Amino acid sequence: MTRKYLLEISVETVERATAAERGGADRIELCADLSVGGLTPSRELLRSVRERVRTAIFSMIRPRPGDFVYAASEFAAMKRSIAEAKESGMDGVVLGILRRNDEVDVERTEELVDLAKPLPVTFHRAFDECAVLREALEAVMQTGAVRILTSGGAKSALQGAARLAELVAAARDPILVLPGAGITHSNVAEVARKTGALEFHSGLGTVFPYSYRDSAAFEAEVRKLVDQLKGRGAG
Repeated sequence: MTRKYLLEISVETVERATAAERGGADRIELCADLSVGGLTPSRELLRSVRERVRTAIFSMIRPRPGDFVYAASEFAAMKRSIAEAKESGMDGVVLGILRRNDEVDVERTEELVDLAKPLPVTFHRAFDECAVLREALEAVMQTGAVRILTSGGAKSALQGAARLAELVAAARDPILVLPGAGITHSNVAEVARKTGALEFHSGLGTVFPYSYRDSAAFEAEVRKLVDQLKGRGAG
């Protein structure tokens, strides 16, 4: 049976968002400052990209670089950012909160998930900081988030493929495991085969530096990813 795969591309500018859409991306993860892993984009960027892009857009909700243990003021900022994302026409949000012992902060994450409704929430790679990923999976499932972006705790999704396969097999509705980190057109088919995942995330950071501004080249790389997934799905 033919499988339908979905490709999410992370970007930090209007130009890359439109290039990703032209290349065939199914969803955009919109961030500021991808060089530090992605931060909350400004209201202006949210609205500018929404005006130009028809593809689904998920907004990163991350108030600062560094760890994922947030003070009360930072948690309040995340709430405001979720409200701005909703007001700006986003289709989902991406966030993650941990406790000081590197476990998922279920209570505060659940509060943000409730605030984001009806938008779906992706729990981002803060997940990979957890010591026991199977326990973290169970914790995220309690929060109401519908997706986990993860490399399986490894440097790249390909290196973490075995662990990702375990997580994909263990995940139950509504959670979907979204492999990300180091995914390119040269390895996405292998990641798909080894993990059994249906959705994949790439920022193409291993292909282009984040300062690289050639939108045509970025579009071409996204299209190569899409073509690989289409070929895999047709097999």
